[in-house]
Amino acid sequence: MSSRPLASVLFVCVHNAGRSQMAAGFLHHLAGDRIEVRSAGSLPGDQVNPAAVDAMNEVGIDISRAVPKILTAEAVQASDYVITMGCGDACPYFPGKTYLDWQLADPAGQGLDAVRPIRDEIRALIEGLIAEIDVKNHKKQSNQKKLES
Repeated sequence: MSSRPLASVLFVCVHNAGRSQMAAGFLHHLAGDRIEVRSAGSLPGDQVNPAAVDAMNEVGIDISRAVPKILTAEAVQASDYVITMGCGDACPYFPGKTYLDWQLADPAGQGLDAVRPIRDEIRALIEGLIAEIDVKNHKKQSNQKKLES
């Protein structure tokens, strides 16, 4: 089996401190090395939201070492999927990428009780994303086999 990831995904939110970090944590945890994971923010914060860290720890995922990063055109260009979470027009557009906008509440300044439902919604979206990537990869492999025969 090839060690090349099936796809690369970039999660983008304003501060890269809550939603995008939780999404990256879930995708890395659930897909492992099968999918390359990036996250960034249009105005990155100083640290990952402590309530997001606590919420993810509750489900066995440690994002405490994550560091908010600035969104770059290179990160977008290197990704197959660009998933925005409230960053609006700050995200550069490159043809051929799959762009998704996930409407999620902002956990900034919220306590753990408010962050848990956001975390759970992100997990469901990530599970759907993994399924979509798997289906696209399966179709791509099937089409390639047809061309080879």
